[in-house]
Amino acid sequence: MNHSATVRDWWEAARPHTWPNAIAPVIAGTGCAALYFQADLGRAVLALIVALALIVGVNYANDYSDGIRGTDADRTGPTRLTGSGLAKPEQVKLAAFAAFAVAAIFGIILSVAAGQMWLILVGALCIAAAWFYTGGESPYGYSGLGEVSVFIFFGLVAVMGTEYTQSGIVTWEGFLCALAIGAISASVNLANNIRDIPTDAAAGKKTLAVRLGDDRSRTLFTVLTLFPFVISVILSMSAVSSLAALVALPLAVAAVQKVRRGATGADLIPVLGMNGKTMLIWAVVTAVAFAWTGWDFWMSDPTPYSDWATL
Repeated sequence: MNHSATVRDWWEAARPHTWPNAIAPVIAGTGCAALYFQADLGRAVLALIVALALIVGVNYANDYSDGIRGTDADRTGPTRLTGSGLAKPEQVKLAAFAAFAVAAIFGIILSVAAGQMWLILVGALCIAAAWFYTGGESPYGYSGLGEVSVFIFFGLVAVMGTEYTQSGIVTWEGFLCALAIGAISASVNLANNIRDIPTDAAAGKKTLAVRLGDDRSRTLFTVLTLFPFVISVILSMSAVSSLAALVALPLAVAAVQKVRRGATGADLIPVLGMNGKTMLIWAVVTAVAFAWTGWDFWMSDPTPYSDWATL
């Protein structure tokens, strides 16, 4: 077998189209901290490095684990290094663990900077979840729990963790943003699994899409994709300007229409990018709205943050 992966092959295997799942929660969490004038750029950068390293690690780990199991033998989508034989399985596994090591190192630094050493345990749990998604003897991603994991770790943990490391608490705005990001992030994973229903079912990989079936999976995709915009309406009670995030709604609707009209196989690949862009736009606009509102509040009433948080 000719192991001749190029830099481009390694780049594609890192699946950059999934990186918004890592970037958006950090932006949203930082915005929530900024709402109470507690944003910390340095800690935000550390959180971003951790999140990006984790998603690159999980992508390489999936490449390795699916490849050695043979579930990538007939797959539509980005090139897989292991399944295609472009790289040795050991090399891909090493790349995954190298990314996890980066996440661990910067996660420890972030925990120390925030003065919350217990967060190191949370980081260890994130790395374990990333590996056992498709790794180990009983990968939970093969049992229909992939979207649940994405919702928890790239939604709840990532958004609220980012806010907490900067402000020391989790606000109700942070919780709602975590729900929103978790939902649309899970929709990206679900779209990927809807695309792979035929091959996954044949390989015995019982993803949520395989378990729900095509029609119900597409309905769930619709709910998850549009959920952030429902959250925007609720968030407007705290910051009216957060309604500006509705600017991303047309892109979300376009993705939903494509899925609802029965797109299959390679035709579903653009949906991953569309929802990734939707997630980023929603997060950026919401964060800017929160930062603007926080600054406005601070200029009009420079009350200590601890007092604001209890209002």
